[in-house]
Amino acid sequence: MYHSILPGKTWLDTDGKRIQAHGGSVLYRDGIYYWYGENKEKTTGKNGIWHWGVRCYASRDLYNWEDKGLIIPPEPENPASSLHPASMMDRPHIIYNKDTKKYVCWLKIMNRDGSQTETVLTADHILGPYTKVREGLKPLNMSAGDFDLAVAPDGKAYYYFERVHSETICADLTADYTDVTGYYSTHFPHISPPYVREATAHFMRRGKHYLVTSGTTGYLPNPSEVAMADTWHGPYAVLGNPHPGDESRTSFHSQISSVFQVEGKKDLYIAVADRWVPDHMELRYEEYAAEFERIFDPDYDGEIKFDEKFGMDGERDTSIADYVWLPFRFEGDRPYLDWTDEWRIEDFD
Repeated sequence: MYHSILPGKTWLDTDGKRIQAHGGSVLYRDGIYYWYGENKEKTTGKNGIWHWGVRCYASRDLYNWEDKGLIIPPEPENPASSLHPASMMDRPHIIYNKDTKKYVCWLKIMNRDGSQTETVLTADHILGPYTKVREGLKPLNMSAGDFDLAVAPDGKAYYYFERVHSETICADLTADYTDVTGYYSTHFPHISPPYVREATAHFMRRGKHYLVTSGTTGYLPNPSEVAMADTWHGPYAVLGNPHPGDESRTSFHSQISSVFQVEGKKDLYIAVADRWVPDHMELRYEEYAAEFERIFDPDYDGEIKFDEKFGMDGERDTSIADYVWLPFRFEGDRPYLDWTDEWRIEDFD
C-alpha cells in the first residue's frame, strides 16, 4: 500500500501489477479519481503491438489504484480498425458532456500512410462500454497529432492539438463534443521538429489559461514549455521551461500528458507525465536534438544515424515505461516543477 507519490519509481496497482495508463489523464467523479491511458503491457517493441486498448484505474487517495480493466479494448480481429493492436493509437482523452450525459473519448491515430486522424467514442459511464461514433476524422482537414480536451464552466468544449510538425491549434468543439465547429486559432508556429510543440496539456488557474507542451523528439524526452493566456484562444505568451532544476533538459526524463487540480485543495495542480524510456536515463537532450533536426532539414544531405544511435520508437519496450507525477509550484502566475523523490498530497493546503 502506498502512502506517498514516488516520481519515476515503478508504480503498481492494488493487485501488484505495473500500472498501464500512458499518455492519459485523471478525471474526478463523485469522490473517485479515474486514471486512464494507453495500455502498453504487450508493447515490447518486438511483436508489432503498439497498444492493447485503453485501461482505467480508480482511486480515492491518488496513491493506490484499482485496475478497472480495459474500458476501450483492442480489436485484434480487424486489421482495418483504428483499435487494432498494430494501429498506432495514442493519448486518449475523455470529457463529460452534461447536456448529452455522455462521456466522450478522443483517440489520436497515426496511420500507416503517414496521416494522423482521430477516433471518437462515447459512453454512458466513464468505465464504458464505449461506442465508436467517428473513425478517420480529420479535424479542420488537418493532420492532427497530440492533443488535449478541455471543458469550460458553461459547458463549451475545446480541442488543443498539434497540427503535425507545424503549429498548435485551438478548435471549438461541437455541442456534443464529437467534432469541431470550424472555428479555430493558431499558436506557436515552428518550421519543423524538434521545436514544434506536441503533448499539449491545458489547465486553468485563477482565471489564467495554461498550455504545457513538449518538443517533438518521439519517445525521447526534451525541454517542456509553458504558455499563458487570458482566454481559451489566447494569444498565449510563452513563459519558458517549467523545469528550472533540470540540467539534462529532458523534463526530468519525462513528457507531460495532462494536468489536473486536486479536489479539496486550494492550489494543488499535478503534472501527469510519462517516462517513456527509463532505460535511457543517461541521455541528455543535446545528444540527440541536432540529429533529430537534420531528419527534417530538406537542405541537409549528409548521413543521418539517429535510429542507429538512439533506436526507433516502434522498437522501444514501452511496457516498462514509468510515471513522473509532480506538483506545480507557482510564483505569481508562473508555474514551476521541482524534482522530489517523494511527496504527499496531505502536505498541501
